[in-house]
Order: sequence, then structure tokens, then C-alpha cells
Amino acid sequence: MSALGVIGGSGLYGMAALEGAREETVSTPFGDASDAYLVGRLRGREVAFLARHGRGHRLLPTEINFRANIYGFKALGVSRLVSVSAVGSMRDELRPLDVVLPDQFIDWTRQRPSTFFGEGIVAHVSLADPVCPDLHGALAQAGAAAGARLHRSGTYLCIEGPQFSTRAESHLYRSLKVDVIGMTNAQEVKLAREAEICYATMAMVTDYDCWREETEAVTVQEVVARLNDNARTAQAILERVVGALPQERACRCARALADAIITDRARIPRAARERLRLLVGRRLD
Repeated sequence: MSALGVIGGSGLYGMAALEGAREETVSTPFGDASDAYLVGRLRGREVAFLARHGRGHRLLPTEINFRANIYGFKALGVSRLVSVSAVGSMRDELRPLDVVLPDQFIDWTRQRPSTFFGEGIVAHVSLADPVCPDLHGALAQAGAAAGARLHRSGTYLCIEGPQFSTRAESHLYRSLKVDVIGMTNAQEVKLAREAEICYATMAMVTDYDCWREETEAVTVQEVVARLNDNARTAQAILERVVGALPQERACRCARALADAIITDRARIPRAARERLRLLVGRRLD
């Protein structure tokens, strides 16, 4: 059982501090994950790491197989999942190299599967409070201890990409009162809840989105220049948080499916039961 799963975003393709790291390839009903998982120990606790875009950054945001990624973590026994994500800032006070811990998400994507369910089985999980409060709190404490410029709340807007925003789009997004903008976390937070995995995002600010007229529009060069600093900060926080997590979970994330499956059990096709047995088996037996 892995105490913690980590999804590494742009600039974080591995975890040097993992001891005895080994590669694990997980077969899923939804295809292949972004890469092999790296499983090792960090401060005495088992951790599973996955590079979201694949090592070498080979996958567009829309090409990421989010269902396979989250299912793979579940198969490895992960019960808590931290997403490390490069984001743009939508507010003056959120500066490059700041760390934001979003507690709300807006999904602006159009082309991505966002549920494990369908094909004969329907479930509606609650996402009113999408982030695990216990994991979020542990990240906040670890971030403060690591000396990060930390913001403990915010709204993450997930766009399709891979292009950065137009200025008109950026001003529209600002009118929604969002705090950071990225391209990956909306599917992860939804799927983690369906998998009854605790989820929290560590959003690492790389730039101001192009709404800021007095600042040059974001470029890949600007983002890349800050990725290494952000990766070091992220790893310092993760090293602290892993030892602070209790073995048992007292949050509601672990019971997200308890009353969520609405389909008549007698009418669920055998193929659907088999496809989702890892996720829903105990809820259907």
C-alpha cells in the first residue's frame, strides 16, 4: 500500500529523493498510463510517482490518459494523491514561484473523458468540496515549514490547451474570479474522487497569464526558466508532507461512492462490473 501518490507536472519528471525506486507498469481497462510509475520510499513511507506528460514531456494535455493514470494509482494501493502542476497567475498578488493550494476548480475543457462510469453503470459523486481537507491541510503546513510563498486557497481554471490564452480569453477568465490557470487538473480531481482517493493540488506559479498588459505575454522560455526552481520547492514540500500523513483516513473521500451509484444493481452489465471491479467491487457486493 503506497502512502502517497505524486503526479509530476511540467518540470517534475522524477523524484531524486525516492529510495530504492523501481518502475511499475500497470495494466488498466482504460489503456496505458502516461509512463511507468516510480515506486520507492521517502522518509520511510512508500510513494508512487508518475510523470503526467511522460518522461521527456511527450504528451499534450489533451493526450494524457487521465483515467489510466488514476486507475493505476488505485491499483498500486495509493489512497492519497498530490498533483504538482505548473500554472499561470490570474491575480497580481500571486507571483511567479509562489505556491497556491487550490480548493476549487472550474473545468473549461471540451475533449476529455472525465469519469470512469458509463456503459451500463451510472454514478454521481459529490464535488462541492473537491479537495481533501486533511491532505490540503498537511500540504499547507509542509509548505510553510519549507519556507514557500504559500497561498492556502484559490480557484484553478482548467483550459483545453495546448495553446496559451488569447488576451480576450484571459480577461474573460479573470471575470470568473479564478486565481490560477492550467491545463490538467480538472479531470484528475474528478477521477480521484470517483476512485475514492484523496486529492490535492500544489499549483506552482510560473508566469502571469496575458491579462497583465504591462507584462510581456507568457512564453515557453519564461515558463521553463522557472520550472527547476518550482520543482525544488515542490520536492521540499513533499518530503515534509509524507511523514505528516496518518496511516488511516478520517475524511469523506474514502466513502465517495457509498451512495453515488444509482443504477439498479441487477441491471449492471457483467462487463461493466469487471471493468470497474477495482473501484466499485465493495460497493456492489
